[in-house]
This record gives sequence, C-alpha cells and structure tokens, in this order.
Amino acid sequence: MMHDHDHDHCVAEALTRAEAICADRGARLTELRRQVFELVLGSHRPVGAYDLVARLGESGGKPVAPQTVYRALDFLIEQGLVHRIASLNAFVGCSHPQVAHAGQFMICNRCQEVAELGDPTAVAGLIDRAAAQGFTVQSVAVELTGVCAACRGRAA
Repeated sequence: MMHDHDHDHCVAEALTRAEAICADRGARLTELRRQVFELVLGSHRPVGAYDLVARLGESGGKPVAPQTVYRALDFLIEQGLVHRIASLNAFVGCSHPQVAHAGQFMICNRCQEVAELGDPTAVAGLIDRAAAQGFTVQSVAVELTGVCAACRGRAA
C-alpha cells in the first residue's frame, strides 16, 4: 500500500475539508482537535492515542492528558473525520469524510499500513440481515488483514 503523492498537500486538503465539514455541521474544530487530526493524518499508518499524547508533548507546549486526546478523537470520529481500527486500538484519517459510511479497511500484517476501501454497498447485506433478525446496527467497521502488494513485492 505504497503512497505516491505529495503527503503535505494531502494533509492540507484534508484539514481544509475537515474545517468545511465541521462548519457546515455547526461543530467546532478547536485547535487541539485540529492538532490531533493533523497528527493522525501525518502517517498512513494507524496511530495510538498514547502516541498522540507523546507527539503533542513534543511540541514544547503544555502537556496534554490522555483523556483530552480521547475526547478529541471521539469528536473526530463523530464528525466522520477519523476511524478507529479496533484490532490495532489505533486511529486513521477517513479518506472520504463528507459521506456517512461504514469503514472497510485493509490492514497489512507486515508494514501495518491501512487503506480504506470505502465501498458504500459492501456491508448493506449484513445490515439488512441483522435488521431482519431484529438487531439495530449502530456502527460497522470491517477489517481485512493480510499482506499488501508492496510487501508481497519486497518478499518476491
């Protein structure tokens, strides 16, 4: 899952899009929430909350408590800007936050990179089957683990 693009430009676009999404929804993207979001976007690999706490502390400012970072992450998840990768207990930026969707992720067991598939119809059948059994689905995240093409290529 190699990424051939201008990552700084990618992050800047995502931040601009996040500001617009929050403004449209009447939600505040505070400075701390923005910093947490920017750190999550800073890598294509999932980032743990305590890694974010440490990175925020490296900036030389006032130390940030883990609970504060978790609250910022909760906000970012609520706004659809960030996804939680449950199997890794870590977070990644959403590739298309303007549309409500169930996350589907490919997670490489070797390099730990994560890519979002973003197929809006991928889980519809599961949700329909759950509803037929009287179950109300509140959230969905599908995690596919395996080996990405880049890692397979390096092994060959």
